[in-house]
Amino acid sequence: MLMKEYRICMPLTVEEYKIGQLYMISKHSNEQSGGGEGVEVVRNQPDTHPQHGLGQLTEKRIYLNSKLPSWVSVFVPRVFYVTEKAWNFYPYTITEYSVSFLPKFSIRIETRFENNNGDNNNVFGDRPTPAESVSHLDILIDPIPDKHYKETEDLSRWVSEKTGRGPLVEGWRKDSTPIMCSYKRVQCSFEVYGFQGKTEDFIHRNIQDILLVGHRQAVAWTDEWHGMSLEDVREYERQIQEQTNSKLKSTQNNNTAPRPAYSRSMSVTDERSLKKMGVKTMAMSDPSTSTLPHSTVRLNSTPE
Repeated sequence: MLMKEYRICMPLTVEEYKIGQLYMISKHSNEQSGGGEGVEVVRNQPDTHPQHGLGQLTEKRIYLNSKLPSWVSVFVPRVFYVTEKAWNFYPYTITEYSVSFLPKFSIRIETRFENNNGDNNNVFGDRPTPAESVSHLDILIDPIPDKHYKETEDLSRWVSEKTGRGPLVEGWRKDSTPIMCSYKRVQCSFEVYGFQGKTEDFIHRNIQDILLVGHRQAVAWTDEWHGMSLEDVREYERQIQEQTNSKLKSTQNNNTAPRPAYSRSMSVTDERSLKKMGVKTMAMSDPSTSTLPHSTVRLNSTPE
């Protein structure tokens, strides 16, 4: 199990991002859905946390077979999904991921938002994160995969008509006003002997790409969501969820042609199958069965 803390700054306030985050997540999910793959919203309902009060629980299924690296495809079933459960008690959130066919895998992300430039070394209040476990991501200069680049989301060219902010220039985090930071503590567990190191490296690379792309989009789309009320963005979220679910189900139902089999592929659906492959497993709880977020796991090692 590994833990790492990511810090991503944006030229926004925490209060503004409460709307921007909801808008960005909904729009991004809709853009990524199609061809039988994408994001299906299973539930989106109010929830209460004993410490953080009222919030929102969202559960999604993320279908992404074709986005897997070839070495994972060798032992993954042809149809599978990742379950995402998110508890939004803004400015504190918890997100947990589990895989439909592999209960030995889980990711847990704690997030806290603050109006600063990422200089709080104990933002979660339990213990400072070791410096070697902290990664500062810059939404302006850090590279993202070419397939995700869009000129309209290039923050070196971005100017917000509504707020008068932008474009960003190198070193913007030192003197930008306003500025906020998204602190994310990521814990990853993949307790399958022989695959752990490779999988954790893969997760690290993808979490960094996802965080950079998502936060860049939240800023680039500022004029689309700035000025919306919470009621406005919740209605937008509901409409986009209906579109996304409809798009996903439609393409899945229309795709009647059999998918080509992976050469030398094998379906791993339970612990018995893993043992037949000679893969040793270790017991751990399945986060997909929880109805409330788990308490924080304390780790001595270092990982959305």
